[in-house]
Amino acid sequence: MECRYYQRLEDGKVKCQLCPHQCLISNGKTGICRSRKNYDGVLVSEVYAKPCSLAIDPIEKKPLYHFHPGTTCLSIACTGCNFRCLNCQNHEISQVAPTAVGYYELTPDDVVNLCLKHHCPGIAYTYTEPLTYMEYVIDTARLAHEKGLWNILVTAGYVCQEPLADLLPFLDAANIDLKSFSDEIYQKVSAGHLSPVLDTILAMRDANVWIELTNLVIPAVNDNMDMIRQMCKWVVENDLAEVPLHFSRFFPKYKMQDIPPTPVSTLRMAEKIAREEGIQHVYLGNVPHQH
Repeated sequence: MECRYYQRLEDGKVKCQLCPHQCLISNGKTGICRSRKNYDGVLVSEVYAKPCSLAIDPIEKKPLYHFHPGTTCLSIACTGCNFRCLNCQNHEISQVAPTAVGYYELTPDDVVNLCLKHHCPGIAYTYTEPLTYMEYVIDTARLAHEKGLWNILVTAGYVCQEPLADLLPFLDAANIDLKSFSDEIYQKVSAGHLSPVLDTILAMRDANVWIELTNLVIPAVNDNMDMIRQMCKWVVENDLAEVPLHFSRFFPKYKMQDIPPTPVSTLRMAEKIAREEGIQHVYLGNVPHQH
């Protein structure tokens, strides 16, 4: 499937214009996401209609706590991600080439019909970074809306505004992973930048998409309470005080095996700060006895 967001250049190279990386891709090579490949000057999505993961999940797992709680969604993922998070929880499918894992062959119509067959009220594009297979998401989401299904995005939000604008009319809800409130930490841990993520959040707010935010708190990485307070201030100042904020507990994973789990007391401090700054709905994730 030819990609929609790219520019052809001299010498057979292409410039991907889907996300802020703006990858310059030579013939036969892929961008950072590993799933968009240059074939003789044509950028192709290697994962279109080839999801590697399918499941029926409670909507709370996304996590979405205030968007139709108690319902289910058909979760779907293709390989690829435009971040390089050292703590990636799904690195087996997000940090690999499409050829490294098995996949199903499911057209957008197939996905919608599967959702209807299992009586799920919505589809969640999740587990990896769905924005890297934007064409598949948009085509599926458009059909889903025609059938009265919800479209839910679980994302790190690293995308350019033009492609995002093409998706927003069909998007009902999103959980956005706000990894920290420091561009330096974004670069160090995820190989990306903060400001495009904030732009995505604001664009979804303006499009009346239901938003919930997740902040994974990693010891000695992004657990500075002053920074967390700055993040919460930004949320409130941008008319997002009613957006649920999930502080999630870190556990050793992938390339961060040497970092201990987040103390629950750290999450409690973050929760206290969020409430002090005016955020109305705060939840702790990966913690016993939580919602």
